Amino acid sequence: MSHTQRTLADQLIARLGEVRTDWTLQEVRELFTLPFADLLYHAQRVHRANFDPNEVQVSTLLSIKTGACPEDCAYCSQSIRFETGLKSEPLLELEEVVAKARIARANGATRFCMGAAYRSPKPKQLAQIAEMIKAVRALGMETCATLGMLTPEQALELKNAGLDYYNHNLDTSAAHYAKVITTRTYQDRLDTLQAVRDAGINVCCGGILGLGESELDRAELLHTLATLPQHPESVPINQLVQVPGTPLHGSEKPRPLDFVRVIAAARLLMPASHVRLSAGRSEMSDETQALCFLAGANSIFYGEKLLTTENPTEHHDRGLFEQLGIRAEAHMRGVGGQRMRVVESG
Repeated sequence: MSHTQRTLADQLIARLGEVRTDWTLQEVRELFTLPFADLLYHAQRVHRANFDPNEVQVSTLLSIKTGACPEDCAYCSQSIRFETGLKSEPLLELEEVVAKARIARANGATRFCMGAAYRSPKPKQLAQIAEMIKAVRALGMETCATLGMLTPEQALELKNAGLDYYNHNLDTSAAHYAKVITTRTYQDRLDTLQAVRDAGINVCCGGILGLGESELDRAELLHTLATLPQHPESVPINQLVQVPGTPLHGSEKPRPLDFVRVIAAARLLMPASHVRLSAGRSEMSDETQALCFLAGANSIFYGEKLLTTENPTEHHDRGLFEQLGIRAEAHMRGVGGQRMRVVESG
């Protein structure tokens, strides 16, 4: 490394921990080139400056409407364009959603996420989901939804129902995006994120590794997230769960240490955000997950299903948490809107 390169690296390291949205792509790429031990060291110290390092936020994700999606996302079991053997199901009834939320709360989840396989919800569907949001929020849980594209008016309707978070992932870099999805543009996704932000809803936005992307694509994805006008409050990092019948079935999987690098880079780029170790955990070893927590991941999905794909059981996660000395974040939303601490169950 030349003197100039060392100086630039030192300048970058000196600013790690700042919440900033002016990152350059070159800075992000430099994070990826740090020695693994150095990257994890800086990610851990920045994580400790913003969060309890032994506390993880726990969410549960429920598919409230499954299958028959008109989009062509090449990784998705729910696309009507692929033969995956998935049985389509209509929007669940309110009572069933509330019953599932009660179970999730009893198992220690503080946030309940509702996912529907829509390109964008229709007025009647949105009104039904608004009632679900109100009912789940009345249980004291934070609410999250992922329903596809939203207009500004739809985002405001969800805000008025009490929605706390809206998930809308970018999935990959702008350059790689068209190789994965052709039925909506990258700008469509950014427009939905802006509508959500303008409505005053917290943003949950991340990506997926294992879509055939390069390391540059991964850096560009994180750069896009970290240079949004405001960082997403929640940043899910997914490993592709390959589904037979989808175009990306059989793709090369990301190497575990490369996955950990992305978690660490996300933590450094967005210091105050929750970084969620999301889909794909069922295919990860406990050791890989432990490294992800060390790298700054501090949120997971709890429960045996993530929409339609497998997830570790609560029993397994409790065992892993016990080994690592990790506890579930015990904050929940009070009915009046305040956050409150609750005693964990089980």
